[in-house]
Amino acid sequence: MSEHRRKPPQPQGGGRAAARRGQSGSSSGRRAAPRGATGSPSDSYGSGPAGSGGEERQYGGRAEARRAAQRSGGRRRAAEPGRSGQRGAPGGPHGPGRGRGRTAPPGKKRFIDYPRAGKYGVRRWVPSWKLVSGLFLAFLGSLVAVAGIGYAMVGVPQIDETAKAQNNVYYWSDKSEMVSTGGETNRQIVNLSQIPKAMQNAVISQENKTFYSDSGIDPKGIARAVFNMATGGETQGGSTITQQYVKNARLGDQSQTISRKFKEIFISVKVGTTVSKDDIMAGYLNSAYYGRNAYGIQAAARAYFNKDAIKLNEGECAFLAAMLKGATYYDPAGSPSIDAKASAQANSKRALVQMQDTLDKMVEYGHLSPDVRAKYTKLPNWKNPRFNTALSGQVGYLVDLANSYLVNNSKDTGITEQKLRDGGLSIYTTFDKKKVNELEKAVKKVQKASIKPKERPETDTHVQFGGASVSPATGAIEAIYGGEDATKHFTNNANETGAQVGSTFKPFVLAAAMKWGVRDKNLGPDQAQDERTKVSPKSLYSGKNKLKIRDYKGDIWRNEKGEEWNQVNDGDQSLGSPPQYKIDLREAMRESVNSAFVQLGMDVGLDKVKEAAVDAGVLESSLTGTDYPSFSIGTSQPSAIRMAGAYATFATSGKQRSPFSVEKVTDKDGEVYTHETVTKNAFTAQVADNVTDVLKTVVERGTGTNAQLTGREVAGKTGTTDGNRSAWFVGYTPQLSTAISMFRLDDNEKNQNREFLEMYGTGGQKKIHGASFPSLIWHDYMEQALKGKKPEPFPVPEPIGEIINDIPTPTAAPTPTETEESSPSPSPTPSESLTSPTPTPTETCFGFQCNDIGGSDNGGTDGGVTSSPTPTETSTDGNSNGNANGNGGIFGGPSG
Repeated sequence: MSEHRRKPPQPQGGGRAAARRGQSGSSSGRRAAPRGATGSPSDSYGSGPAGSGGEERQYGGRAEARRAAQRSGGRRRAAEPGRSGQRGAPGGPHGPGRGRGRTAPPGKKRFIDYPRAGKYGVRRWVPSWKLVSGLFLAFLGSLVAVAGIGYAMVGVPQIDETAKAQNNVYYWSDKSEMVSTGGETNRQIVNLSQIPKAMQNAVISQENKTFYSDSGIDPKGIARAVFNMATGGETQGGSTITQQYVKNARLGDQSQTISRKFKEIFISVKVGTTVSKDDIMAGYLNSAYYGRNAYGIQAAARAYFNKDAIKLNEGECAFLAAMLKGATYYDPAGSPSIDAKASAQANSKRALVQMQDTLDKMVEYGHLSPDVRAKYTKLPNWKNPRFNTALSGQVGYLVDLANSYLVNNSKDTGITEQKLRDGGLSIYTTFDKKKVNELEKAVKKVQKASIKPKERPETDTHVQFGGASVSPATGAIEAIYGGEDATKHFTNNANETGAQVGSTFKPFVLAAAMKWGVRDKNLGPDQAQDERTKVSPKSLYSGKNKLKIRDYKGDIWRNEKGEEWNQVNDGDQSLGSPPQYKIDLREAMRESVNSAFVQLGMDVGLDKVKEAAVDAGVLESSLTGTDYPSFSIGTSQPSAIRMAGAYATFATSGKQRSPFSVEKVTDKDGEVYTHETVTKNAFTAQVADNVTDVLKTVVERGTGTNAQLTGREVAGKTGTTDGNRSAWFVGYTPQLSTAISMFRLDDNEKNQNREFLEMYGTGGQKKIHGASFPSLIWHDYMEQALKGKKPEPFPVPEPIGEIINDIPTPTAAPTPTETEESSPSPSPTPSESLTSPTPTPTETCFGFQCNDIGGSDNGGTDGGVTSSPTPTETSTDGNSNGNANGNGGIFGGPSG
């Protein structure tokens, strides 16, 4: 053997190992075996690094020795005396070693070796690759078993039997049926051959590009959906078309839960393997919801384009694919009554982006040529909603109002948009069929007699009316006029127009003056009520034209540019006793004198005027800012519903009840919701009854004489706005409160400006006032609505307040507003005008297009909040600015 392989010789002394062997030998009384006694060749080269025998070198220690013993199935024997380190029988082949004089443990085997035997420290707790592999295979096996059982147990749902949404049945206030709608009446199943290939490719490109090759599920999408649901995140997942088809076919269980998701997965897998892809595609497109109460592609094609599905082009198909994302936020017509973010403008933008993305993907995946795709860069020419004839006329507006009320108050009603879609509800409304018909008849009478767009196209086109009638006793909305036809004119004019209310706002100024009083000029603006002086209707104010408006301290009011405010009256006329033109508030209300009420509002504080309007029932979100004196004369845009409800508060001696449109809702299991009337004390009877008494004067011998009813007491107020762009009459008896509005607005979807138009010359009248057509409609309707009911008198008011300004100090300066003159005859005559400032056009909200939606009117909105105009502008309507001038401008005319 070569030198470099030879082990170095052991020291003579043998070291500590030898000493240990010597001790072992002496203790046993026997001499240690001489080297080489075992006959092992290795012994001739020494005892190894540790000086131990051959066994210790061969097995590397006790642990390895034990494992070796276990592998051999044997048992270590006790070392013989004097033969320390000997393994097995005496004379064994391993020679001397270190003996411990103990017996090795028996060799046991565990099914799962964990913690690991024979390992120490961290290694003892690290599982072996055999254990990991075994557990992984067992897990896969269990999944396969569960999947197999689930697959075997589920069945394939029949789309024709399970995807039929039920109808919702709507009832009049007398419990007779109004209309049945909401489910199968607006679904028409068509074969796949009647569905354009472009529609199929659109949904494949946008939702499931692997539709024809996948097994019906998307594992990544499922994992994401399950994780989101488990962690409380969004419940939306990456469902395939097959999964959505399955979900639509199982409408009885639409909950977003993990258990439902697993059911959907198993059914989707089975459907994917047992149902043809063509059948799945047809079932999905026929069962999906596209908005506008349209279930299925055929109903959707009719609802949006008034054509059969087979005639849809590529752009229209991509558009309808966008509606599948959620029509509330993609229908260009808008759904502000459902969500303020779902305005027509915002929805149109979202729909166009989604449509273009779908077309791009169709090109990317080879379903559409670039040349054809280039044709569709704008939204298709969609139609106004609803082609269900059952929802024509006023019924569509009534159904929408009821639905909006339920959804917008879902915390109380428990009814969501999805629940309405599922159907099966009996909805009992507050609408009186007779009153609804009579209100529509009264409007059509005026339209037929006076509104002639063919004869006077420049003045009589785009004329619209709105109206609402509310019960003071309950707040129930008994009738509305929403427009010509719900299938032709989408906006509900009773609920969302954006038309300013003009002088019909003045009663809230009077109520604030009698409730809180005018401020003491020697005190600060935030005065306690006992530091104010409550106002009597006999109080005197200046009716001078171009009145210079002052703040409550008597200082001339100036805007942020230092410009004075000069308030004008209608026709630049001063009213009252000259030279100071003093006029009491009753007379000022009767003649609708702007200057008097603008100054009164400043004395009380515009914040208190606003508070009075809100207390009466006007939504704060429909009110403009209080930065300008003209706030007191109606630059805000409450709805007809809210104006009727607010005046009803005066009719009930100050008890306010919010308007509502649904009495109760039931389903197959019983009662779902019942309305409970909540009454608030907005004003004392003393305040409210005095307001009523003053408003009676307006009808008896003021601007509202056309509204007089046979044998009944009536209180009301006329209103006209700047530029003659809207006119109102709001009036009430003890039993019924009604608001009528009139305006010109081209709200066709193609008209992007949607501005209110002037009504000079409309209906053959020089100028439209609240005293003209609105009061005539109000009269004709109320005569019939109250027919057969015993007349009731208003309460006799108790005296209130103090007579202030016995000798009013004239403070002149003009600004646009309105003064209405009495109508000497039943025929409409020009009697009022509002030339008050209105909001800047950039923030004006028009009905369903408004981005800053106000709260709900039984599910709807009252128009949006707009800012006050800049001091250098005169806003002639809610959408455009007029020119500042001496007579009509906000700051026009000399100081007076």
